[in-house]
Amino acid sequence: MKLTTTTWVTVDGVMQGGGWVMPHYDDEGATFLNGIYGRAEAFLLGRRTYDIFAASWGTWEDPGDHPIWTALNTRPKYVASTTLTDPQWSGTTVLTGDLASAVAELKAAPGGELQVHGSGVLVRWLLEHRLVDELTLLICPVVLGQGTRLFPDAGVDTGLDLVKSRSTPRGVTIQVYRPTGRPEYASAAPNPDT
Repeated sequence: MKLTTTTWVTVDGVMQGGGWVMPHYDDEGATFLNGIYGRAEAFLLGRRTYDIFAASWGTWEDPGDHPIWTALNTRPKYVASTTLTDPQWSGTTVLTGDLASAVAELKAAPGGELQVHGSGVLVRWLLEHRLVDELTLLICPVVLGQGTRLFPDAGVDTGLDLVKSRSTPRGVTIQVYRPTGRPEYASAAPNPDT
């Protein structure tokens, strides 16, 4: 399976965690997200995102043909956690022990996409271990100046190839990237003409 991540962020890289997304959410963004969830073969979630999803999507009655509800409630969910012992949401498996091996095993299984939504700590860990195949950022036209950022101040540098780019009527820029490993840097040799 291809491991993909989908994250709402502000222009300054703060992850979703407040009400700043909804004013920018429109039909085009909803259609895009429905398509992403519809492609999921399985989900890999961090503990905090899993708890949020389980308490909402996992408890709501079937609204009938809603792509996100259907995907989250009918496809396998894997949770990276050392503290979750008795998940109540049907179809949940807790990954403990060697997470890199567990994720590699999931990626080796046949199928479409193993999707990570939100789960900032997990996304940073997956990027650091070069396990992400595709990174989707939904960038809202907001600068918060504070909050949990998706990318750490220090960490592994990663080159990205832009695969797709578009914007919605309410100004959300959707960027889809493919990590390419270590980025290439230009020489910092001084220019004698300056």
